[in-house]
Amino acid sequence: MGGISTGIKVASATSYEIAFTYKGVRCRERVKLKPTPANLKRIKNHLAAINDAIDKETFDYSITFPESKLRFKFTSHQGETLLVEDYLDNWLQEKARKLKASSLLDYTKVVNNLVIPKFIGKTLTEIKRPAIKKWLLEMTCGNKRLSNIQSILRTALQDAVDDELIETNPMYGWKYENKEAPKKEDDVQPFSQIEQTAILSALEGQGKNMVQFFFWTGLRTSELVALDWGDIDWKRGTIVINKALTQAADDCEQPKTRSGNREVKILAPALQALNQQKQYTYLKNAEIFQNPATFERWSGDQAIRKNVWIYALKRAKVRYRRPYQTRHTYASMMLTAGESITWLASQMGHSDWGMLRKVYAKFIKDSIPDAGNKAVQMFSANVVKNVVISALNSTK
Repeated sequence: MGGISTGIKVASATSYEIAFTYKGVRCRERVKLKPTPANLKRIKNHLAAINDAIDKETFDYSITFPESKLRFKFTSHQGETLLVEDYLDNWLQEKARKLKASSLLDYTKVVNNLVIPKFIGKTLTEIKRPAIKKWLLEMTCGNKRLSNIQSILRTALQDAVDDELIETNPMYGWKYENKEAPKKEDDVQPFSQIEQTAILSALEGQGKNMVQFFFWTGLRTSELVALDWGDIDWKRGTIVINKALTQAADDCEQPKTRSGNREVKILAPALQALNQQKQYTYLKNAEIFQNPATFERWSGDQAIRKNVWIYALKRAKVRYRRPYQTRHTYASMMLTAGESITWLASQMGHSDWGMLRKVYAKFIKDSIPDAGNKAVQMFSANVVKNVVISALNSTK
């Protein structure tokens, strides 16, 4: 097939090829039009319009030829040529140097299992808000999960903006949420004193010591499994909490929040559990609690649940609740007994007591029928005395 006109030739039975120079680069593009006299006229007009736009500096390659690979040569931002999967792979590698193992695992799961499969083959600039909204709309998870997914994607895109790969972040100042049914009450189901006794009676050895320690310290699982004997201040009667160990991490990490670094008072039942545990691990001078099946430090909540917790609750005939309910149990016991809510917040690693008041208020109210009597006993005698004196003075 020979040349028909300058810059135009028949490429196949269904297309023409046009050639033009743009920014010093000789470009060739195919146009799907069946070679006919009428279509030849159309292709000539099309090429003339392209050359005219080039002369007027109004030509946009990506708009005229959106499927062409050559459009990447003339982009103003690298994001117009950088594929989503390539950018996110490199982005995760950078985050690996900054994030804790547990956070990096969350990021990796969201990126590799959700974001990349959805936008694979797309460039960064092709990720627009409408496409993101449509993608999120198709998900069946709750708003908490949606928020986590969006947070990770928003961070990745903002880093792309900061690196001048894209002009704007389509997630900036925007968040998608599903309309949800009214939230159920908080999942706070503490174990009663009878249930605690039954659970501990169903256990022995290291398992019993650990669960008793759980009930009377309110520690998070990640904090408990990271504890070493060196974290116990025997003279001051406190536990130094300055690290945590999650299932995703190989080594202990710093707590996520500043308030997570704290000292927890060792109450008598917790001290008893420690003293009983000494025979198993004290001389090792490393971790306090071990998995009895491996004689190594616990790897996390899942291992505890599988090897100790489920067995104990079944044998005790106690309704199943996850191990985290031991933390709720500790909090409810302290507040029911009238302990200071601000003190409890510091013991549990909260920056303030607002969350405790919101979550546990109903337990305090329901469990203290004589609430206020302490104040009556302390101040009512003086009130009655003043009333009597006032009445006597009024009769004079």
